Amino acid sequence: MAGRVAGKVAFITGAARGQGRSHALRLAQEGADIIAVDLCGQVASVPYAMSTPEDLAETVKEIEALDRRIVATQADVRDYGAVKAAVEDGVAQLGRLDIVAANAGIFSFGSLEELDDTTWQDMIDVNLTGVWHAVKATIPHLRAAGGGSIILTSSTAGLMAIPHIGHYTSAKHGVVGLMRTLALELAPDMIRVNSVHPTAVDTDMIQNAATYELFASDLPEAERTRDVLGARFAELNALPIPWVEPVDISNAVLWLASNEARYVTGVTLPIDAGSLVK
Repeated sequence: MAGRVAGKVAFITGAARGQGRSHALRLAQEGADIIAVDLCGQVASVPYAMSTPEDLAETVKEIEALDRRIVATQADVRDYGAVKAAVEDGVAQLGRLDIVAANAGIFSFGSLEELDDTTWQDMIDVNLTGVWHAVKATIPHLRAAGGGSIILTSSTAGLMAIPHIGHYTSAKHGVVGLMRTLALELAPDMIRVNSVHPTAVDTDMIQNAATYELFASDLPEAERTRDVLGARFAELNALPIPWVEPVDISNAVLWLASNEARYVTGVTLPIDAGSLVK
């Protein structure tokens, strides 16, 4: 049986690890070739170790093991020229573009009253402007293909307020405005635009000492562990789970990218274990 996105090409940002790698693998499993970008470096205001060139190389290895093609480039989504060049190189090698998963993002903490300018600006530049850059660079290629699907990664924080991450919440709310406007602007070209809204996802973005400290600051350092974080995150979800897995988001991305969702555009799709209705 042919895959659900067989013969299509997908551009994915933040593809070196976490949700981005998962999206690349899931789409490749269903027949897509991949154009992948990732910073593969550190943003100074981010309190955990970010991806490396080795991570991106592992994504390439795993995609090629599925007998799919991949063009991978180190590029910073804050740099529109670099993103545009990566997209054009990928399309030149793979022949077309049908799917965009603007997934790259960072996470940091701080009350809005105390947040410094750099931490605020880094968040907006990566999590909102970077999403716009990814879409802007790909629209001409999607139009040339006769249409396509754009999936923007937001968060439950894109649909509700969460204290101590106001800059993240603001950026993720901005992604919703971007998605809805793009859905209207691109509809005449049969380009669909939607957003996904995960609850906590079991990736390096939350599984790190900084997040453990934030959510278990009342406990001694030795007790700030993955298990304690899981117990506290479980309180936020309606379903009795601490977090979802990257593939859970990837399955939603795959559906939105596929012809099964051919008339779905402008929607905010939560994969949130019921946290938004709790």
